[in-house]
Amino acid sequence: MALFFLVPLLTGLVGGYIFKKCTDEIGYFVGIFAALCFALSLAIAPWQVLLLLLLVILITTQKLLQRVENHHENLNDTEQRELTAPKRQVTEEEIGRKYRGISY
Repeated sequence: MALFFLVPLLTGLVGGYIFKKCTDEIGYFVGIFAALCFALSLAIAPWQVLLLLLLVILITTQKLLQRVENHHENLNDTEQRELTAPKRQVTEEEIGRKYRGISY
């Protein structure tokens, strides 16, 4: 397995680091260069590395989808509890005093 793809990959990583740390216009140019290096390293990467990257992406997206679905289920349960729970009516005796329409 040829490791020539590591040269643009490492160059892109260094460029990405400079992009994050630099606030001048040169940082933007380095960021564009880093993105091109990443694309080049993916284009010349061996199929084993690409397959490994594909597996990692599929596994992480499944975990993220499960986390989002669980979050939506929790939100739905909370909304249903709010709809089914009887709301307590507040009377003026419980509120206390009013001054110019504001309870305190």
